[in-house]
Amino acid sequence: MSQVKKAALPAMTLAALGVVFGDIGTSPLYAIKQCFAAAHISVNVESIMGILSLIFWCMTITISIKYVSIIMRADNNGEGGIMSLLALNLRNQNLTPKYKLAIIACGFVGASLFFGDGIITPAISVLSAIEGLSIATPIFNDWIIPIALGILTGLFMIQRHGTAVMGKFFGPVTLLWFLSLGGLGLWSVIQTPIVLGMVSPHWAAEFVWHHPLVSFFTMSAVILTITGGEALYADLGHFGPAPIRLAWFSVVLPCLLLNYAGQGALLLRRPEAIENPFYLMVPEWGLYPMIGLATIAAIIASQAMITGIFSMAKQAIQLGYLPRLSIQQTSESEQGQIYVPFLNWTLFIAVFIIVILFENSTNLASAYGVAVTSTMLCGTILITILAHNYWRWPIYKTVLIMTPFFVLDLIFVSATSLKIPDGGWVTLAIGGVVFTLLMTWKRGRELMFENLQRDALPLDTFINHLGNSVQIVPGQAIFLTSTPKIVPHAMLHNLKHNKILHELNFLITVITRDVPYVDDAERIFVKTLDERFIKVYVYYGFKDEPDIPQALEQVYEQLKLEYNMMQISFFISRDRVISKVGEGMAPWREKLFISMQRNTSAVSDFYQIPSNRVVELGGQIEI
Repeated sequence: MSQVKKAALPAMTLAALGVVFGDIGTSPLYAIKQCFAAAHISVNVESIMGILSLIFWCMTITISIKYVSIIMRADNNGEGGIMSLLALNLRNQNLTPKYKLAIIACGFVGASLFFGDGIITPAISVLSAIEGLSIATPIFNDWIIPIALGILTGLFMIQRHGTAVMGKFFGPVTLLWFLSLGGLGLWSVIQTPIVLGMVSPHWAAEFVWHHPLVSFFTMSAVILTITGGEALYADLGHFGPAPIRLAWFSVVLPCLLLNYAGQGALLLRRPEAIENPFYLMVPEWGLYPMIGLATIAAIIASQAMITGIFSMAKQAIQLGYLPRLSIQQTSESEQGQIYVPFLNWTLFIAVFIIVILFENSTNLASAYGVAVTSTMLCGTILITILAHNYWRWPIYKTVLIMTPFFVLDLIFVSATSLKIPDGGWVTLAIGGVVFTLLMTWKRGRELMFENLQRDALPLDTFINHLGNSVQIVPGQAIFLTSTPKIVPHAMLHNLKHNKILHELNFLITVITRDVPYVDDAERIFVKTLDERFIKVYVYYGFKDEPDIPQALEQVYEQLKLEYNMMQISFFISRDRVISKVGEGMAPWREKLFISMQRNTSAVSDFYQIPSNRVVELGGQIEI
């Protein structure tokens, strides 16, 4: 078994390069230029070495130590990401309601800003890659935006076909990209080797000491060198920790540091190269090939971010934090490859507007940092709570280890907050909208369930008093219910209007566990209530693909019944929610929830139930 794992490690590491490190791998295109532009710093030895030293130590502390060494230990049955981190924290049974709500809110803020990050990443990555054309020749100056929009349009249009074919090339192309970054940087460093002194913290300390205000402003751009670092944890479930760590320390980190050092070495030789130090470091004969390779790398980075948003949305839906959306599986073999049409085109419209609004990567950089820093701070808060409550770290150890991360994150958040008027408000606005949707949907569902429980008929009472007054008809009826202890609304409506009851009735409750996947052996739990009623619990993980007919096959097999879909009717409640003056949410939030509830995808589609076997019966619920 170990030999198999060893043989698979290089292949997994190559695949991880293409998916995990696309975002952070495109940062050299714009980060150094933005570091000097952020505070209008003079290009001299002190500023160059100081900024390079800041970059080196921020990457070391935030990525190598915080993410790779600590946060990646917080795996939820092998899965990572802020939703997994939130689920791990919520396992603590001793949380007070207010403390639990605060943890959920923190997770929602991080997830919401991740959506904002997902809109900025494709725009800034593709724009910064295409801007190299203006270095090659001024002829392309007026065509930068149209070319970028054309590439982005094509990227979003192919999403519905899946990424299986493209994904095979992601790893090799990204490896070529990183080797090119490292090679260019190494050639420049050889010409000016003094730049390697960046690893000494005294350069960063002197720069901060002599220019405290300037260095503070500069940190709003230094963050751009570690954007995408959260993907190391988010993609943990796809590859596992070993390939991600191997790729980071053996390829990504050395190549990135060499490239940043190379750009710094170029600026030491030619300060005027600050116009675009990345492309001006490229030999003239290699400029167009590098622009092409950079564009492909930007597309890969964008693709990884889009896929990440699809995956996070699916997790949020499964956990009950978002309304049901239409989710299409794009691969027969890879469960993680999904397509969410509504999100895809919402992202496309937002990215299109962002590119037109900001016009270039320099302007976009202001909007970029705010979302990233806030997401990282939320991650630090959640991992700190987890370390103390779940890992049982003593308070002194938690404070000692986590304080440097908090301090650095707070500096990043404070520095990037100064960019809010210049564009940072965009990602905050996007994050605010998503956060409002998440919290409103969560609270609205709670109010719905409270009203259902209060006004409903207990199931045990119903069965005991049913008697012989109801006409029994042949066949089996399936009732989906989220409240297993009460009679489903659809059953009551069926009795009220049709005056019948099927000879065998299954009451199915779907439960999403706080684990990514549930084994088929643990998928169902069946409890026979009497000769006419059987209660079934179907368990899924937050990354599973719900399939009720498939789960029913297991139920029928366990009960030794003949499974014939044409003899089964699915009864589903299609309740209409109305707003009620008084307790609950604010009127505008109630209207928002009602709108979201009315526009959710059909239950039958979400659970893959054949539409010709579904009977929908409606009711009315006040919140």
